[in-house]
Amino acid sequence: MTQEYITDEIVTTPTSLPEDMEFRQPTEVVLREIIETFLLTFFIFWLVNGLIGRYKIDGSSMNPTLYNGQYLIINNISYLLDEPQRGDVIVFKHPQNDLNLIKRVVGLPGDHVEVHDKQVFVNGVPIDEPYIQAAPAYSGSWDVPENEYFVLGDNRNNSSDSHSWSFLPEENILGKAEVIYWPPSDWQIVPHFAHDELASPSLN
Repeated sequence: MTQEYITDEIVTTPTSLPEDMEFRQPTEVVLREIIETFLLTFFIFWLVNGLIGRYKIDGSSMNPTLYNGQYLIINNISYLLDEPQRGDVIVFKHPQNDLNLIKRVVGLPGDHVEVHDKQVFVNGVPIDEPYIQAAPAYSGSWDVPENEYFVLGDNRNNSSDSHSWSFLPEENILGKAEVIYWPPSDWQIVPHFAHDELASPSLN
């Protein structure tokens, strides 16, 4: 019978190379690594800025949900994957000027929106709005066209929105508000609100 043995072999690594074996990286290699690092950093920065946007709230039209001076992160690609829903808080370009605004989606394409008796109705159904500052003091009736939305500020009586300048074209929407990140004491996820009473278009 042949007996097998396992031999422990100790391998030592020299702490330094002999002088004649030492070498340095060529300057062009170092320069290439710096350029590659710079390009990678720039690509990551470009990618992140393409996916999210950062905005500052200027005004009180979204009180009490959002306040003047707060900073938000918005998701720039959320509506590439899905359609805006009633209750979403969105950032968009004003259809009549270069301003960026933030409001809440109230009416979808095809909806009939009415405001009267200090209540908002969508397709004849009064909607639950626990997020508003005060009940709207105005009245009106609107039929939302295809590819457009009806948006209102949560501070209903102090907001420039669809009740004053009409509908928001879909292509003007920049993204969905996601996070309040400044000041730190206000950090939170932006509170959207699902209108379950209007969830199914077939019920309209």
